[in-house]
Amino acid sequence: MRERQVFFVSDRTAITAEGLGNSLLTQFGEVAFNRITRRFIDTPEKAHTVADEIRRAGDQSGSRPIVFSTLIDADMRSIVAKSGAVCFDFVDTFIGRLEEELGQQSSHSIGKTHGLTDSSTYNLRMEAVNFALATDDGLTSRMYDQADLIVVGVSRSGKTPTCLYLALTFGIRAANYPLTPDDLGVMRLPMELGAHHHKIYGLTIDPGRLRAIRTERRPNSDYSSLQQCQYEVRQAEALFRHNGIPSVATTTMSVEEIATTIVHELGLQWHLP
Repeated sequence: MRERQVFFVSDRTAITAEGLGNSLLTQFGEVAFNRITRRFIDTPEKAHTVADEIRRAGDQSGSRPIVFSTLIDADMRSIVAKSGAVCFDFVDTFIGRLEEELGQQSSHSIGKTHGLTDSSTYNLRMEAVNFALATDDGLTSRMYDQADLIVVGVSRSGKTPTCLYLALTFGIRAANYPLTPDDLGVMRLPMELGAHHHKIYGLTIDPGRLRAIRTERRPNSDYSSLQQCQYEVRQAEALFRHNGIPSVATTTMSVEEIATTIVHELGLQWHLP
């Protein structure tokens, strides 16, 4: 398998550079990418240091490194571009065309994408995160009236990370409820969920994958046995079907894909601009 050096370079968190860059790289499965992220490159001195690092990486590997950049400052973009790498500059690619179309110069302000530019939006996200934590694992079902969504599934099927991602990304108040073996012995929803049927979304998972996850937490136990995992998944899926609860299998999905699927299928309106 061929190997290539990949650098994600940003004047802030590099979240955008990594997200867009990795989305493109996933299309090339026969190449092994060695990914390196350089964040907070916000001075010419730091830009020169990164450019030198990229240049050395190219010399050592014998092939040009690939750079995904979201540097706002034109001078620093120029410094990195002279490193000898193949540069994909997301800012330069799109800002110029937007300026032309909108008839306005961009502010060229660093950190606006993921910075605290709107306190009301930030507060909504933090309130949603606090809600997800307060209602995690069925802790306080009395708050379900305030929920936009209630995620249900067997233990370790991905409920908590999904709820936290929904809160952080969309400002959605997502609670989660774990289906226990007692719940799975009958084909009706637990009493705590009965009045909130329209808010419920189910997560399921391949029993083999569930066993591997549970074994890391509690090895050599009934909880992590394949037989128990098969039983719980089978009963949970039957419960979803019997009660008309939409669901998705999380086995091969990232938390981003799970959360976005839920938002799309339920038609949820998120609270962020």
